[in-house]
Amino acid sequence: MAALNHTDISHTVFYLLGIPGLEDQHVWISIPFFISYVIALLGNSLLVFIILTKRSLHEPMYLFLCMLAGADIVLSTTTVPQALAIFWFHAGEISLDLCITQVFFLSSTVVYESGILLVMAFDRYIAICYPLRYISILTHALIGKIGVAIFLRSYCTIFPVIFLLKRLTFCKSNILPNTVCKHIVLARVSCDDIRVNIWYGIFVLMSTMVIDVVLIFFSYVLILRAVFRMSSQNARHKALNTCGSHVCVIILFYAPGFFSVLTQRFGQHIAPHIHVLLASVYILAAPVLNPIIYGVKTKQIRDQVIHVFCTKHK
Repeated sequence: MAALNHTDISHTVFYLLGIPGLEDQHVWISIPFFISYVIALLGNSLLVFIILTKRSLHEPMYLFLCMLAGADIVLSTTTVPQALAIFWFHAGEISLDLCITQVFFLSSTVVYESGILLVMAFDRYIAICYPLRYISILTHALIGKIGVAIFLRSYCTIFPVIFLLKRLTFCKSNILPNTVCKHIVLARVSCDDIRVNIWYGIFVLMSTMVIDVVLIFFSYVLILRAVFRMSSQNARHKALNTCGSHVCVIILFYAPGFFSVLTQRFGQHIAPHIHVLLASVYILAAPVLNPIIYGVKTKQIRDQVIHVFCTKHK
């Protein structure tokens, strides 16, 4: 399994190390990974099932939440089973094509989830600032078009990455110090100039997630301005409470991600296993905690979950 270093060879098979420096702890590390994946899979699947089967939840807010839960299932499934295979069976071998496929689905799902969080902020803005026109503005037809637009944005933005990676010659090493394949991690073991890959990665980040964060922030500025203009304290409290779950999810999604990016850019002296663990937290935190947050803070969903389990118990 040793890396080959002949410059006339382009590797077509790679080996994921898992968490470098902590190989002897992989079995123990796998426990929180496995528990997190089970919670993410069951929690988000339950959310999707409840929202799709209960007509009372066929409102814009819950339909967007259903899209978010679906993205969380894809995000965790794209990454965690591969990590568990490495931890349990040392099965880190992966072909170049499969590695690039994983890069594509991981990156596009992250961008898609960011887009969903943006439209959920837009949904809260319409609900609070234009409550009487909420249903007439956010029709099911418009929600469907928004979902398609976000899907196309994420996949079309990431699609060029496939060709940017396929053009490279991988002759430096076939060892990837990570649990999953990532764009820059894979590009760095190439012996070609990867400046185009780096700049395109920055372009994707700026044109999607950074813009989304700015628009979300702007939406909440307008929301807070409208809330504090309300004369009733009870109305202000109710309006802010409807935004609480969304704000928690936004923090969970973006904060670990930007912290991980900062450590990769400026934390050259940080141990490699810290980088990998931070990236894993970024990928796992939102899928695990999103259904819990919405289940606890949203009465309609909480009531439906209780109804489902009470019915099964009977």
